[in-house]
Amino acid sequence: MKTVIFDMDGIIFDSERATYECWKELSVKYGFENLDIPYMKCIGSNAQKAKKIFLDYYGNDFPFDEYNSEKSRNYHSRYDNGNLPEKKGIRELLSYLRENGFKTAVASSTRVAVVEKQIADAGLDKFFDRIVGGDMISKSKPEPDIFIEADKGFGSPAFVIEDSYNGIRAAKAGGMTAIMVPDMLPANDEMKELADYILNDLLEVKELFVKLGL
Repeated sequence: MKTVIFDMDGIIFDSERATYECWKELSVKYGFENLDIPYMKCIGSNAQKAKKIFLDYYGNDFPFDEYNSEKSRNYHSRYDNGNLPEKKGIRELLSYLRENGFKTAVASSTRVAVVEKQIADAGLDKFFDRIVGGDMISKSKPEPDIFIEADKGFGSPAFVIEDSYNGIRAAKAGGMTAIMVPDMLPANDEMKELADYILNDLLEVKELFVKLGL
């Protein structure tokens, strides 16, 4: 059985940039500097890890929960109800996978209720057999637990499509084929060594599967 597991933010939707822009507005509003340094470390992490990263950088008195709530309100007011921009090639790739007998799943560090809503609002839920959120597992990426859960019962090691370093680390730790499609983070030396494939966009991922005869 052929299985492909998708990360969501930065792979299905152009949501990493959307989230970053919301945080950037808060950094200007409240005067905290060098946002890029902690934010880029948060990509691929769940909310608990993101909070630790921000507090380690800005100090324990940084009001992360307050700012994160405001960021979330701004984000959802702009991008809910199908307004999230999609990544290039996502529908073409999903259609190809469905037509060629793949099982597909989403494995995102975001809470499952949010993932399910964003996927459904975009009309993409028909393409996925399983959705796993970060609140469904105890260990987040770079641990492989979320991908193992997403692949459960499908019967074969999956292809994992990820943009984050932690996502690629998790995919390889789970014994899966890691396809990196860089978004906000470039493919560094570690990723070039670790990932099985590094491609520019999801249309190239589709072409990869065609070339592999899958």
